[in-house]
Order: sequence, then structure tokens, then C-alpha cells
Amino acid sequence: QSVLVESGGGLVQSGGSLTLSCAVSGISLDDYHIAWFRRPPGKEREGVSCISVSDRSKDYEDFVKGRFRISRDYAKNTVDLEMKNLKPEDTAIYYCAAESAIVNFFCSVSGRRFSYWGQGAQVIVSS
Repeated sequence: QSVLVESGGGLVQSGGSLTLSCAVSGISLDDYHIAWFRRPPGKEREGVSCISVSDRSKDYEDFVKGRFRISRDYAKNTVDLEMKNLKPEDTAIYYCAAESAIVNFFCSVSGRRFSYWGQGAQVIVSS
């Protein structure tokens, strides 16, 4: 049974918006930091954003600051990534990942071990 499942990907024009959702099951959002990563075509995977348990912190990579917003929806048990002013260079497969909050108080997209990964959602931004 999948623990993390992404949805909301698709094709959008440059300047448009999309919201990705990471549905969480089998684990508690109170115990895991959640991060978003992406893998652009032909490139390495890179961190995008993360949110700590209890929303104690949120972090964004510079290339998405001011355009992307991460949030938790405890009622729906999801972590959403709202993406605005999308650019062609945002084209990628987007993955969510869960890191146990036992070791680190705050989330990070680098230097951490993630226990669970989703299968990915394709985002294509046309110019």
C-alpha cells in the first residue's frame, strides 16, 4: 500500500498555476516532515520545498521562493504545493517524500534520509 501519492500534475502555459497534492496514508503527519523534490528532464533530482511537523517551519529553494507555497491540510491528510507563475524550467516530475521527525526538529531538502517517496507527478510548462 502506497504511503505517499501525488496528484495534480499536468500541462500548463508559462505564467500559469498548478497545485500538487501529496496524499498521506499509513503514517501520521504529526510524525513526519514532508518535502517536495523534482527531477527536470535529463537532470538530477533537486529539492524544492519542505514543511516541518506542526508547521514549525517551511523552507523553499531560491528558484521557487515567492512563486510556490507549501501547506498541510490535516483534514484531508495531504501536503499541498501551490505553484504560481510557472516557468518552462519548472517542467519536471515532482515527488513528495517523508522524513521521520525523530532526528531533526526542522525539515530540510538536503542531507536527510527520507523514509517514504511517492511515485511522482508530471508537470509540463509550455512557453
